[in-house]
Amino acid sequence: MTANNRLFVNMRSLQAKIVYVYLALAALIIGLSIVALIELDGIAEKAREGSKVAELADATLEMRRFEKNHFLYGKADDLADHARFAQRTDELLQRDAVAIDRLAGAGTAQALAADLQRYTAAMAAHARAPADEATAEAARVLGNRVVTMGERLAYLERLSLNTALTTHQRNLLFSLGVVAALLMLTGVLLARQVTRPLQAMETRMEAVASGQLTRLALDSPEREFVSLAAAFNHVLDELERRQHTLLRAEKLASLGTLLSGVAHELNNPLSNISSSAQILKEDIDAEAAFREQLIQDINAETLRARRIVRALLDYAGDREFKPAPVPLAELAEETLRFLKFKRPQDIEVRVEIAPALNVLGDRPRLQQVLLNLIVNAWDAIGEHGELIVSAQASVLGKSDGFPLLTGQCRPGNTVIDLRLTDSGPGIPPELLSRVFDPFFTTKAVGHGSGLGLFITHEIIEEHGGCISVANRPEGGAEFCIRLPAVPATNQPNP
Repeated sequence: MTANNRLFVNMRSLQAKIVYVYLALAALIIGLSIVALIELDGIAEKAREGSKVAELADATLEMRRFEKNHFLYGKADDLADHARFAQRTDELLQRDAVAIDRLAGAGTAQALAADLQRYTAAMAAHARAPADEATAEAARVLGNRVVTMGERLAYLERLSLNTALTTHQRNLLFSLGVVAALLMLTGVLLARQVTRPLQAMETRMEAVASGQLTRLALDSPEREFVSLAAAFNHVLDELERRQHTLLRAEKLASLGTLLSGVAHELNNPLSNISSSAQILKEDIDAEAAFREQLIQDINAETLRARRIVRALLDYAGDREFKPAPVPLAELAEETLRFLKFKRPQDIEVRVEIAPALNVLGDRPRLQQVLLNLIVNAWDAIGEHGELIVSAQASVLGKSDGFPLLTGQCRPGNTVIDLRLTDSGPGIPPELLSRVFDPFFTTKAVGHGSGLGLFITHEIIEEHGGCISVANRPEGGAEFCIRLPAVPATNQPNP
């Protein structure tokens, strides 16, 4: 792998991006700090030059002061001090000529030195002829010019220093603003790259918590999130595999319940077949009509046993979803016959379904729904109570009393509302919204997997129907199932 490829792979890592971004910001801050230090060094240099100019201006002022004293009092000492400060001013002009020219323009130091020489010469001439007013006036004019130039130099230096300070302050504020803006932009971009995948994961986890095993597809090229998505999807695959295993175990448990009922149900036709065959064997000389009747009974009971076995095979087999007209009353009666051995003696069961009500669905799957709901109702009721299984046709969108819809009711003309109402204690209100979640159960440990109602919900949703649950005001729970009705053209023949 080349160096460029390694750099590209590293840039795919969120950690590497963060490191690179903050290294770039650190380099920017260091660069701006160096610029600021250079500017501060320039300001310090200006301050040093300002002190030199101030020293020059002070020397000219002192020189002019002793000039005035000499003109007022005529003392020799004042003239000597004047000469001393004039010499000092000349020395400062020679020493700081470059700084003065840089501040006030080329040739300024030389012009000021020439004025100083003429001023010194005028003072010397005045000392030789104190009574000559012309020389005195010339000295005053030249002295004023030297002092004025010194003051102007001091003013220019202060102005230059103030300008440098203002520029440095503006540049510093601009640099701080740029750094702050880049930090905010970097934080926003990094937050978006981190929060978006995390929000997507949160949404998927909420979906998993509600039973939807949706794979995670993050719109992020970062290596950390890619690895996290792969690990999350692996967990989902494993969870889905185990859930399928549990669902199969739940179906096998329901199949065991149904199988016990089928075994009891088969006893009746088999006993009738055996009795009819025994009579035929013992009464060989029976009338032909009587023999014909016995054979018809054997044939009818054989067909009855075959239907029972076929229902069991359809229930047990794993086959694709095949909707067909299903007589709801017949399905409910058959399921209750298979479960009658499990029903407590003091629980009354009433089926209030018109024979003409037919739903469009997969018979074995719908039978599993009824089996789960009926067994759950009996477990909730206990030893004494009542279970009512009723159904009625309604127009989608115009019927009332269907709370807490869960599922996907597809648009259609008519639907069948199937209700299972029990007289048990009901469901705690805070748990109503969770009864269809996978692995949720109110039963004691070892008495339920929490998958029965989840499977029921999945089957109803597969049929394009809805299911709801609510507590009745008079006590007990009521499960409502809305299924698509069979269109008039597909009604089964009576």
